[in-house]
Amino acid sequence: MTRPSYFISDLHLSPNDEATVLAFQQFMRTTAREAERLYILGDLFEYWFGDDQLSDAFYAEQVEQIAAVAQSGVQVFFMAGNRDLLTKKRFARAAQLTLLPDPTVIELQGLKIILAHGDLYCTDDIAYQRYRRIAHNRIVQFIWLNLPQKIRDKQINKLREKSKKANQFKNKAIMDVNPAAIETELKRSPAKILIHGHTHRPAQHQHDNGVRWVLPDWKDGVGGYLSCQDGQLKLNELNK
Repeated sequence: MTRPSYFISDLHLSPNDEATVLAFQQFMRTTAREAERLYILGDLFEYWFGDDQLSDAFYAEQVEQIAAVAQSGVQVFFMAGNRDLLTKKRFARAAQLTLLPDPTVIELQGLKIILAHGDLYCTDDIAYQRYRRIAHNRIVQFIWLNLPQKIRDKQINKLREKSKKANQFKNKAIMDVNPAAIETELKRSPAKILIHGHTHRPAQHQHDNGVRWVLPDWKDGVGGYLSCQDGQLKLNELNK
């Protein structure tokens, strides 16, 4: 029997959700160390305004948890989400992990798998996709990262509040992935399995061109992960 590989996303770690922080630390001390590989597919943190956020003791402690898993012999991979888009090389060095572009195709236990955070496929949310293109622009990121830390922190909080208010009035359907966007991704890729997070709607979906697995989000200490062992994928709840 091969060692499993695990996939997690959307933990949104912050000092405001102590139960999830404790669940994450427990997971990293136990379950994660059983793995051959650990894939973190974005939104690990509630927000990340730049790698100088490592100067904050809370965030440094969570990154140390990841580094400890890597030091135990687990290969750790990280794909940024929309909340932690600005995780860069300093973060990767501190956490001792490998950064992955979104999307990425991997080969694992005889399977070809597309990994993505998931927001790329929410094409019905036109306003969000417009924001996403701006946020991913390298010039915009360069200007942002050269602003003083206090300004970035303040602006991030403003953006979060604006996003919460906007989402209250959005149809929930447009904040999910677009089926046609998923079919296009699966059709053009040699991989016929897609794993993503972002939508907080864990499930397995059968599509015309492949299979899609949606990862669980974590909140109030409750969450889950996807495992791959001997070529079999399975959604698991924490501590089950």
